[in-house]
Order: sequence, then C-alpha cells, then structure tokens
Amino acid sequence: MTSPGTTPLPSSGPQVPPTAKPGPSGPQVPPTVRPGPAGPPAAGQPQPWPAAPALPRPPSLIQRRWPGPSGSARPLVLAALTAAAVLGASALTTIRPGLGWLVAALAGTAALVTAGVVRAGTSSPATGVTAPAAATARPGATGAPGRAAQVAWAAATVALVAVGTVRAAGWLFALCLVAAAVTGTLAVTGGRSPLGMLVAATLPPAATVRSLPWAVRGLRDTRPAGSGIGLGRILTSLAISAGLLMLFGLLFSSADAVFADLVTGLLPDISPAGVVGWLMRLLLIGGGLLGAAYLVSRPPDLEGLRPGPSRPAHRLEWTLPLVLLDALFAAFVLVQLTVLFGGAGHVLRTANLTYAEYARGGFWQLLAVTALTLLVIAIAARRAPKATRADRLLVRALLGTLAALSLVIVASALYRMQVYTDAYGATRLRLFVTTVELWLGLLFVLVGVAVVRLRAAWLPRLVIGTAVLALLGLALVNPDRLIAERNVDRYLETGRLDVSYLSGLSADAVPALARLPEPMRICALGQIAAELPRDGLWATNLGREQARRKLDTIPLTGSATGCLDLRGW
Repeated sequence: MTSPGTTPLPSSGPQVPPTAKPGPSGPQVPPTVRPGPAGPPAAGQPQPWPAAPALPRPPSLIQRRWPGPSGSARPLVLAALTAAAVLGASALTTIRPGLGWLVAALAGTAALVTAGVVRAGTSSPATGVTAPAAATARPGATGAPGRAAQVAWAAATVALVAVGTVRAAGWLFALCLVAAAVTGTLAVTGGRSPLGMLVAATLPPAATVRSLPWAVRGLRDTRPAGSGIGLGRILTSLAISAGLLMLFGLLFSSADAVFADLVTGLLPDISPAGVVGWLMRLLLIGGGLLGAAYLVSRPPDLEGLRPGPSRPAHRLEWTLPLVLLDALFAAFVLVQLTVLFGGAGHVLRTANLTYAEYARGGFWQLLAVTALTLLVIAIAARRAPKATRADRLLVRALLGTLAALSLVIVASALYRMQVYTDAYGATRLRLFVTTVELWLGLLFVLVGVAVVRLRAAWLPRLVIGTAVLALLGLALVNPDRLIAERNVDRYLETGRLDVSYLSGLSADAVPALARLPEPMRICALGQIAAELPRDGLWATNLGREQARRKLDTIPLTGSATGCLDLRGW
C-alpha cells in the first residue's frame, strides 16, 4: 500500500539515491550525478552544472609589449627586401673585408627605410585612403626623440661596417661587426632603457620567425586595394631586367676585355661551391632583413620596460659601506701616486717584478675593480634616499668621491700599460687595452655628471654610444699602422725590433714598415707582400690598395735568408 502522492520503489534495477526528492514527474537526479548527453536537456530533466570557463593564459613579456602579426607585408616592402638580399648575397666577401660589405649594408638600410616609410603612411584596405602616421602608430610608440636615436644607431651601423672598406686589419673589422650587430638591433627596435635594451637583444631571432606569416599574407595579397601594381608584376619586372642585363652584359664582355673583367667582378661565382655559398648568404641575409622589416613595421613597446620604484634604503645602510669603500679607494690611490712618481725605478727595485707582471696583472685587477665600481654606483644611486637636501648632498659627495678616485685608478692602469709598451713595444692587444682604459675613464666622467645631476636616464645609451665612438676612433687612427710606426721609432732609437710580429700585421702597416732599413724591410714586408692578392670589385679595400702602390715603389728583391736571425730583436 502506498500513500497518495508517493511512488513505490522498484524491487530491481537502478536504485534512486536516498537524496532524491519526489517531484511531479518522479524522482529527480541531483545535479551532482553525471550529466546527460550533449544538447539542450528535455523538459523535466535536471540541468547540468555549467563547465568552468578556461582561464586565459597570461601573456608573456614579449606578447604584452609586442602584439602578434596583423595585416600583411606590402608588395613594395617585399620587393625591396628581395632586391637587398640578392645584392647583399652577391656583394659580400667572406675571405677579406671590402666594398661588398658596405654595399650590402647600404642596400639593407634602404630596404628597411622603405619598410618604415610604408608603415608611416599606411592605407586602409577598404577605402585605400592613406592614414597619418599618428593614427596607425601603436600606443606608446616612440616619438621624435626615439626616431632620432634610431637614425643615429643606423648611421653608426653603416659607419662600423664601412671600416672594412678603408682598413685591411681583419681583427678590427671583426670587432666592428660585433658592435654593428648591437647598434643595428637598437636601430630597428628603438630600445632606450637598460631593460628595454636587454629585451631588444632577444627580439631579432623571434622577429624572423614571427615575420613569416606576415610575409606569406603579403605574397598572397598580390594586388591590394588602392595599389596600381601587385607583387607578381614587380617580380616579373625584376626578372626581365635581370635577363636583359645578363644578355647585353655578356655581349659587351665579349667585345671588350676590360669590361669583361668588370663584369666578372660583379657577378657571383657560379661553381657548385659558389652557388651553395650564395644561397646560404641569401637565406641568412633575407631572413635577417625580413625580421628587421617586421620590427620596423610592428615595433615593440619597449619604453614601458622599466623597473618599478624601489624602497629607499636607510641612510646608514648605504652610507657606511660607501664611506669604507671610499677610504679603501683613497688608500689605494695614495699608493698608486707613489708608484706613478716612482716610475720605472719602482719596477726595477721591486723583487721578482717584471714589466709584464706589473702591467698585465695590474690591468686585469683594475679592470675588475672598475666594473664592480660601476655596479656599486648604479645600485647605490638607485637605493639611496633623495627626499631631503641632506640626502642628495650625501649622495653627491660619496658617489662623486668614488667616481673621482676611480679616475685615478684608470690613470694608474694607463700608466702601467705605457710602461709595458715602452719596454716591450706596441702590439694590437696593448693598443686595444689602452683604448678600453680610455673608454672606462670617459664612463667615470659620465657617471660623475649623472651623480651631480642625480639623473641617469641618458647614461645607458651613452655607454653604448661611447663604446661605438671608441671603436670608430680606433679605426680612424689606423691601429696596425700606428703599431708599426711606434715600433719603427723605437728601433731607430734603441735598435730593438720584433720583426716576426711586425711581419704578421695587415697591409695597413706597409707605409710605416717601408721606413725600415735593409734587411729589416725585406723581412718585415716580404710576408705581407706575398699575402696581398689582387682584389675583385666587391673586395676593394683602401688599405690594401695603398699598400700595393707603396710596394710597387719598394725593391723587395734582396735575400731574406737572414730574416730568421733578425726575428725577436
């Protein structure tokens, strides 16, 4: 028997859970039971719990500052990049630096300028109306000062690459290429803050990958709205132009031998190894230019990458370490002053101390001290309180004293290297070390100015800028020729000369080595003359050309059998 309003429980089959409550159409399954099949539930069936929404993955630092690809590459930009890549792959010489590097740098710069100009005046795909640059720029885009800095970095990049056209020293050109990679990155990214510069160094590889969809969409969009010619017609025109130049160039080459030599220098090597090398250079240059054009067209927002305000330290927390450090520096400087006035006599009177140990060992320790001092000044300037006038005066006094004492340490390191050079002669390493020391001294002057002003936003850019200027200044003085002149002057005064080292210098040293008397001159110039082949058009180098002209006026027909006896004088 059942009472009205109740439903009897079946004797078999699935049992209704005890928590089920009666309803108008039978017991209802509680919401915690497995949901039914997909689709809207029927009338009277339980409503399933809604699925929890998936939490969005937090964007990375680059995604926040650098949005993903949008739009497509313009046909004019792709055509300019293609032409620059082909010209660069054909002009670059991997054996010796020469004119080809400068031509490739100028072609790449022109292609990137084209990408920047196209971005500055973009047109709407729907209307074809050109929008002003301010309307299409991203929020927080770099303004006129930022653009001026990017132009300056681009000019520095071209100047560094141009060193390979005027100087024959391969080691100097290698240093310039490393610096050009840094300045080129800053030119296309526009990083200005320290953190922005560090992030900018990681962007070029990522930009090359992220630019591929952007370029593919540009290839598909062969005739965008509002344009009169598509990419296909541009490439067809380039192919027809190349075919006509090749046809008539071959005809003119067969008609004149001098013109044939010129054309041979212009054309790349068509041997299997030459073709493979050309394709590799084309891929590397094309990929790099494509990534750089993407950075120019989709610039990242690096201006917001600044560390947040830090909690100022208590006055005692930073005053006591700096006072003790200033005292230690002052004691070391007093010792160095006695050494500076003691000169070479101090070295000779010190037991078991040679010029090499005095200069080499001291330099590397002082270099480490200089780097650590810059770090200490940076941290102290950030953490020190500057709320009151007394705090600001204390910061200027302690950090300014540390910067001034560091200048004396730099002067001591310079003196050590000068003593070493006077005793053993000039070399590339000693000249480079002297240049680094002078650059560090300039950095401490800039740090002193920043401490006095209590503002250093401009300092990170000047650190890189002064390093570039120091490298360009080293190229301007012609280091290999300067080394040769110093050693020749030393030989004329003392009669001591390391002919073996001088014979390994580049062709830049030929004018200075020509001053040596025989048989020194034959021994110093014989190896350089033997390793000075004729350059093609793309390998043209001013230093090597001047060396050939000088060697044509010097008789090198004497015997070099006594050169082994002269090595190491």
